[in-house]
Amino acid sequence: MPSPFPGMDPYLENPAIFPGLHNRLIAGLSEALQAALPAPYFAEIGERVWVEVSQRFIEPDASVFRGGPADQGAVAALPTRCRPVVVTVPHDERREPRIEIRAAGDGGERLVTAVEILSPSNKTPGARGRDLYLRKQSELLDSSTHLVEIDLLRGGLHSTAVPLDFLREAVGRFDYHVSIHRSDRFEDFLVYPILLPEPLPEIAVPLLAGDPEAMIDLQAVFDHAYDVGPYRRRVRYAEAALDPPLSPERQEWAEARIRGG
Repeated sequence: MPSPFPGMDPYLENPAIFPGLHNRLIAGLSEALQAALPAPYFAEIGERVWVEVSQRFIEPDASVFRGGPADQGAVAALPTRCRPVVVTVPHDERREPRIEIRAAGDGGERLVTAVEILSPSNKTPGARGRDLYLRKQSELLDSSTHLVEIDLLRGGLHSTAVPLDFLREAVGRFDYHVSIHRSDRFEDFLVYPILLPEPLPEIAVPLLAGDPEAMIDLQAVFDHAYDVGPYRRRVRYAEAALDPPLSPERQEWAEARIRGG
């Protein structure tokens, strides 16, 4: 069954749910690009990898035992001023997929367009994933590679390359957006503003000069990700709290959508 919403499903923005959706969107978008790209272009899935402090609980390495009277004398004799406390800080490896459009030629492969779907870690202040994302974004903006950024998250810090003040002045209100920066139009950002009640747009993905853009229907990509995912079973629409929340007007609209109104 499809999502009860015409475009992005706000219940899937929950930080516990969105990472799985992110991966499915990356896979579906890569497939859609593969079908739309002419030769010699192809889409490949790459990854950013980093290590960060885990939230997993780890049992302490240090233990204190109480023995009999003979043992107590030995313990008392230890130089406690020189005894360090072991503090274990577990780390997890994080992987974040992205899409690269490359062109194959006699001189090898050339990176033409980078396509990013923003994740919660990209929009969280102080997060390692955000630092790495912004660093890569800066490198791409200064290169001959086009950059396509898809932001389907209302929460977090603004993170696409188009400055937020300029974006708001140009488009007014928006919930989500797609920002496209062409390497041959350095000062321009081509932006698709998206409101929650609207379907996701069809976007034009730039290729090399002289070649037509690849047209991709983001709503079709989202619908496929929803259909193959667990969301109808996992999300309890009648009970779940939205994270981030909606305005009262939008909340009323969302509840009507869930009821089929």
